[in-house]
Amino acid sequence: MTLLGMAAGTLTTVSFLPQVIRTWKTRSTKDLSTGMFSMFCAGIFLWILYGFSIKSLPVIVTNIVTFFLAFIILVLKLRNG
Repeated sequence: MTLLGMAAGTLTTVSFLPQVIRTWKTRSTKDLSTGMFSMFCAGIFLWILYGFSIKSLPVIVTNIVTFFLAFIILVLKLRNG
């Protein structure tokens, strides 16, 4: 089950990489929703807390990485409009 959780978490986490790379290169965030990324980061943070409460390494690790990637996009959105 841990392997399945890590595989699922890895796929959903890696799905953010193209957006992070594109946003970083172009510095364009005009088509991204600030509200969506704010709520998404808050939700991912709660998943991290949940992962710690149930002591689930796949939930903790994959959500920390996802939070980091989504937070980069959110910061770029807030800085660049």
